[in-house]
Amino acid sequence: MKNISMRNVIMGSVLAVAAVTSLSANAEVVDVCTGGVAKDGTKFTSASTFVKIEFTPKCSANVLLAGDEVSATLFRVGSASIKGKTMFAGSTAGGTVGNVGVCGADPCAAGDEGEAIKKAPS
Repeated sequence: MKNISMRNVIMGSVLAVAAVTSLSANAEVVDVCTGGVAKDGTKFTSASTFVKIEFTPKCSANVLLAGDEVSATLFRVGSASIKGKTMFAGSTAGGTVGNVGVCGADPCAAGDEGEAIKKAPS
């Protein structure tokens, strides 16, 4: 049951980032949430061509989350939990966030969200 609730937190975080952004040509992966305590994540600014309205995501405890503004039509996200073993990813090209495999170690560590984002649909 604990894995299901953590999965929901991670998926919710990923969907929140994807839902409130527009697209950019930056093609730079941004570490949004870095695990640890719940806090504000990395701010997305409207100076980017993808993000139209500046916002600061809220990070749940233990969540690793990255966002990638690939182009004017593609935004990808990848996530994992430092207390879990599964990576999740999604994009504006895929329409959903889903399980993309297990982390390199159990539990997941920083960097696994970057591996997950590479598996997001593009």
